[in-house]
Amino acid sequence: MSEILARLQASLQDRYGIQRELGRGGMATVFLATDLKHGREVAIKVLHPELGETIGPERFAREIQVAAKLQHPNILGLFDSGEADGLLYYVMPFIYGESLRDRLTREGLLPVDFAVRTALEVLDALGYAHSMGIVHRDIKPENIMLSGGHALLADFGIARAVTDAGTDQRLTQTGTAVGTPLYMSPEQAVGDPAGPTSDLYSLGCVLYEMLAGTPPFTGPNARAIMARHAMEQVPSVQVVRDTVPDEVEDAIMAALAKVPADRPQTAQQMIEQLQMGLQLTGTAFTATRAAQRRSMARTAQHTAQMRAAQGAMLPEPPAKRNRLLLGGGIGLGLAAVGGLVAFLAMRGGQDAGMPSGGLDRHHVAITYFEDLSPKGELSYVADGVTENLIGALGSVPSLSVISKGGVLPYRGGRVPRDSIARALQVGTLVGGSIEPENDQLVVTLRVYDDAGTELERATFRQPATDLVALADTLAQQAAELIRKRIGAEAQLRRTREGTRNAEAWATYQRAVQARDRGDSLARAGEVPAYQRQYAVAESLGRLAQRLDDRWVDPVVLLGQLDFWRSRRDVGDPGRANLAVDSGLAHTDRALALDRNSSAALELRGTLNYWRWLVPLEADENRRKAIFASARADLEKAVQLNPQAASAYATLSHLYANADDKEGVDVVNAAQKALELDAYLGNADVVMLRLVNGFYDLNQAVNADRWCSEGRRRFPDDYRFLHCRLQLLGTKLVVRPEPAVAWALADSTVALARDPVDQRYEQLITRVLVAGALARAGLQDSAQHILRAVRPDPEVDSSNDLMLNASYAWLLAGDTTEAMRSLKQYLTTNPGKLPLLQKDPIWWYQGILTDTRYLAVVPPAR
Repeated sequence: MSEILARLQASLQDRYGIQRELGRGGMATVFLATDLKHGREVAIKVLHPELGETIGPERFAREIQVAAKLQHPNILGLFDSGEADGLLYYVMPFIYGESLRDRLTREGLLPVDFAVRTALEVLDALGYAHSMGIVHRDIKPENIMLSGGHALLADFGIARAVTDAGTDQRLTQTGTAVGTPLYMSPEQAVGDPAGPTSDLYSLGCVLYEMLAGTPPFTGPNARAIMARHAMEQVPSVQVVRDTVPDEVEDAIMAALAKVPADRPQTAQQMIEQLQMGLQLTGTAFTATRAAQRRSMARTAQHTAQMRAAQGAMLPEPPAKRNRLLLGGGIGLGLAAVGGLVAFLAMRGGQDAGMPSGGLDRHHVAITYFEDLSPKGELSYVADGVTENLIGALGSVPSLSVISKGGVLPYRGGRVPRDSIARALQVGTLVGGSIEPENDQLVVTLRVYDDAGTELERATFRQPATDLVALADTLAQQAAELIRKRIGAEAQLRRTREGTRNAEAWATYQRAVQARDRGDSLARAGEVPAYQRQYAVAESLGRLAQRLDDRWVDPVVLLGQLDFWRSRRDVGDPGRANLAVDSGLAHTDRALALDRNSSAALELRGTLNYWRWLVPLEADENRRKAIFASARADLEKAVQLNPQAASAYATLSHLYANADDKEGVDVVNAAQKALELDAYLGNADVVMLRLVNGFYDLNQAVNADRWCSEGRRRFPDDYRFLHCRLQLLGTKLVVRPEPAVAWALADSTVALARDPVDQRYEQLITRVLVAGALARAGLQDSAQHILRAVRPDPEVDSSNDLMLNASYAWLLAGDTTEAMRSLKQYLTTNPGKLPLLQKDPIWWYQGILTDTRYLAVVPPAR
């Protein structure tokens, strides 16, 4: 137990039950606690002792008192404050959500309409605070919380207290500064008074980062960044993101004027500028995404939201056998996103499971190399050699190398190396740069420890025309430097045959880069832009194939793009089938070149499984043959390449539909996928499959473990909040707290933004709350809730609500009503009866011989 925690517990034990530390930042530490008087969870933020001593209790109390008067829906309020054993603290609501920094780190580019709406809500909060004479002084993504679909601005008051204490030499000695250079206005950087327009400048930087993926000015150190803020012209957002409306670009440029008088003078003025842009983004993007969701829901029964990351991205399977629970039966379908994460009014806490002390040096992250060419013309080379190096070092038995998906969010160099190491739990970082020099390329390779300290460096030159040799040399150099780091041989395995054609290699890297850009734009919902990038990727892939017609990789890439096209056209079975046919032709071509290509086998298996799943084939005999072929290809792919994480992910999905496989096979394959690559493009789907699979096996502890990991990794996904509510109906919690169940239900509904999903969650969460209340001993209350539940075919065509209600009625002690609900479910889904007869859900284990159960589920003949 830390000294601060012990002191706090001793001093506040009569008012707060302080449970544990949740995170710490440059100025304070945050603890999770229970407000004993009001029975609610709160966050207690404690200033670091040296900072608290410098500020002093009087100044702290004065500024916190001012901040406590702020009452606004977009401002995170304060409950309490004071001094405890010399420690200065204040108490805030314990909220569900995440910080804007979390989302930026995870996604990079954010949807335009989301970015503008978030900025508008923060501006509304700032306008209110400014009208009260309060300037925030530290607007940054870490201080903007996202909860329930809205933005909350945190940490009013503390910045002012630190600023007022800034002339105290003791404050300088603590190393604490107010404001973050990436978002600091020029006047604030030189120590001039920061007024309302300084907050608008900082918010302009934040909005810029949401749209461009990086702040307007970066640099190697704080001094360099602040100099750029003061002297350099702001780069156009539209150069990076041509879909940003002119009105939004103009608003950002106005907010980032160097002279305060040239900026909007009030938050309201900036709001008016942005609202014009919002009107455009609202029709150009939101409506498009809504139409896509409706189409997908109509044609593919909650088909997984399109992702373009390499690998299998598939919806959860239809229910089969007792895997009624693996599909829609427990309400964890894939129709929408949202989520819960316990987030305090700060960022930077350790991830759960972080080991104490140093991180394992054998765990390696290879960050994207920096392109130092004058116009960025070598970016495809930098990306290509990075990804080649990830693959090469990933084959070294003594190393655990983070996948491309894990390091991709950190491309661009805007996150400090020590933060990357902590986030990825690696003890060694590899990075570098590439720059042109006459007719050569100069490559600098660096190895860092988990504190970001450079340990080793190597520089070599390679003719600019021989990019294949450059990639090979880089891999050998990296292996040698890592050998020095870990003190053991880092022997590269012989890689599979590639190309020796430098032009083909370069063209292929451009194709992959275009595909990856399309992925990012697809996640942001920018349909025309991502389709253009995929079209570029296809053209370049075909060119690379012509340049080296014996090379497998471009052929597989073209097949992957066909898979994407089939998913895009899933509402038109004819076009979707043509895309699958084209993809299969590419896999046949690839396997003719290399019959042991794991990537080609995985793709062929995935395409056939997709055809079976949607379904794009109606004939039952052909469907059986397609399923068997898909399974054989996927199993051979993992046999040939035991590191093929995405193939294991697809296999786990397929096994849920295989008659000779059990739930344990499903979870084993899914766990293997995440063990090999925790950053799969569809890791959220795989984690949900683990939640569902372990729930199906009545292993609540394991289900909860993956539910919690999902909440940590995907705080925007409400399904990982839903699963926590559902697990209250198991023996995981001895006696669930009713208030917790209702809070989880409310948050789940609030975060389910799609109208259909939200309506379904309104229904299903009440059933799940009833189950939790029954387990808490409140059977009468549970039954009262269940009597009011009514099916809604518009949002629950398979009547899953009644299946869940049957279990809730059992928990509430009414077997008759439970069987009535189960009968309703089976009336809608007669094909599920044989599954229940063969493999009953564990819910019904206690009543399998009850005549009421047997009347609904008679023994199979």
